[in-house]
Amino acid sequence: MYIAYDPVYVHPLPEGHRFPMIKYELIADQLLYEGLITKDEIFSALPCPDDILSWTHSNTYILKLHNQGLNAKEQRVIGFPQSPGLTHRELVITQGTLNCSVYALKHGVALNIAGGTHHAYADHGEGFCLLNDFAVAANFLLRTGKTDKVLIIDLDVHQGNGTAAIFTSEKRVFTFSMHGKHNYPFRKERSDLDIALDDDINDEPYLALLEKNLYQILHNFKPGFAFYLSGVDVLASDKFGKLKMTIEGCKKRDEMVFRFLHQLKIPCAVAMGGGYTEDVRVIVDAHCNTFRAAKMIYG
Repeated sequence: MYIAYDPVYVHPLPEGHRFPMIKYELIADQLLYEGLITKDEIFSALPCPDDILSWTHSNTYILKLHNQGLNAKEQRVIGFPQSPGLTHRELVITQGTLNCSVYALKHGVALNIAGGTHHAYADHGEGFCLLNDFAVAANFLLRTGKTDKVLIIDLDVHQGNGTAAIFTSEKRVFTFSMHGKHNYPFRKERSDLDIALDDDINDEPYLALLEKNLYQILHNFKPGFAFYLSGVDVLASDKFGKLKMTIEGCKKRDEMVFRFLHQLKIPCAVAMGGGYTEDVRVIVDAHCNTFRAAKMIYG
């Protein structure tokens, strides 16, 4: 199992934003402690090169990131002050997801301990996302002929608005988002399929909706590759999620996605996405369940 890991996850971030980011190091530590992975299965990527980024993001925006050229409004929309370290981190995360996609083509599945930066648009960032790692990796696979159709399964509690906007006119990419109806972003984009969830939805109806819609997508669209954003901000304990999923329900969600894809022999690259429960142990356990499910199903 290939695990992409960003060891500079905390250093570029201002003090107030470091708590939710510490989960990335703790996830890796827990997976190693359990013996679920070995150190040989953890890789740190180099920054994604500009020529590959330019297949998704505008050259003007890429130069702004490199030259620290974002204005005050653009930084407010992102939610982080710009810095060379933050740009470097996003470039590493993006390449990590791209590397995962290439590995998954050979081995079935690969997971990025970070990633899932689905609020980034082609020409600007939003919601703590500078670059859209799934979009960059999907366009890489398509442009290099490694697959002909891509499915993006976004089960973070927030709609993948940047991803939906980037692929609005791309028929080879199907964007599927199940998200909180009354959650950020408050102006939604149109995915190929959006399931907007009412507040307080719990495990049973959530899983029923996912099973029905994912089955239909897979059998109608027939993707050659899938990206899965496995955000754990769907948990009832999440500060911002507004849903009522349990840890067990979240685990069943991951198992369902992996079983569908594995049965159909569709390779899958995974990114962790959001998770903002006050008790970081809950976040780490929920994210580790995604890795446990992948290990159980893919071996």
